[in-house]
Amino acid sequence: MPETKLATHDLAKAFGALRVTDDLSLDIATDELHAIIGPNGAGKTTLLAQLAGELSPDRGTIELAGRDITHQPAYARVRLGIARSFQITTLCPDFSTEDNVALGVQARERHSFGFWRGARRDARLREPARALLERVGLAARADVPSRVLSHGEHRQLEIAVALALQPQVLLLDEPLAGVGFEESRGIIEILRSLKGTMTIVLVEHDVGAVASLADRVTVLDEGRAIATGTFDEIRADVAVRRAYLGEGG
Repeated sequence: MPETKLATHDLAKAFGALRVTDDLSLDIATDELHAIIGPNGAGKTTLLAQLAGELSPDRGTIELAGRDITHQPAYARVRLGIARSFQITTLCPDFSTEDNVALGVQARERHSFGFWRGARRDARLREPARALLERVGLAARADVPSRVLSHGEHRQLEIAVALALQPQVLLLDEPLAGVGFEESRGIIEILRSLKGTMTIVLVEHDVGAVASLADRVTVLDEGRAIATGTFDEIRADVAVRRAYLGEGG
């Protein structure tokens, strides 16, 4: 059996009377791309927030490679190797695309942000930043302010910033949301290139992307996991068809 990288045990989270995570237990393997899908309100984003340390569960545990990290704050989880794309940092709109990624490299190296003027010329930051922009297809946009990027390019940049932290676990919250067809294809290819190099937890509504990318899929409904398996296995599951695909039993 593959080694478990990230796991939850009986995880529970409620907002008042609304239970958004309901005794949820997950087992995500090392270097697996594990998709989380489900109808709106199923608790997908709340789950990612708990994995990232942005929300504390009411009950249950979260483990990283067997280590209990349930009460570790978000910044400590970043240092342990968990990065959440699109929410781990606020991109600086007037900084260049390369500057934004270099800031991620600087954060990883724990350099002082008070010396950013000098850091703009620091090859230890610039060279990794350029390599990451090449990896996500933004090398030609390195010198433009991030505010002029298209929505899809913005998503690509946020992936590059997340990768600058050299994560072991990458949490992605709907990277294809609002992205056009061509840019969507590009982001799917970026994610495909990352498969097998780190553990990826992908929340995504685009079922076609999930089918082409995921090693395994967990379907949430009202905060509960109703099925886990390959895409073909969960597509054939009666409970999934009822809750997610809107089909009869």
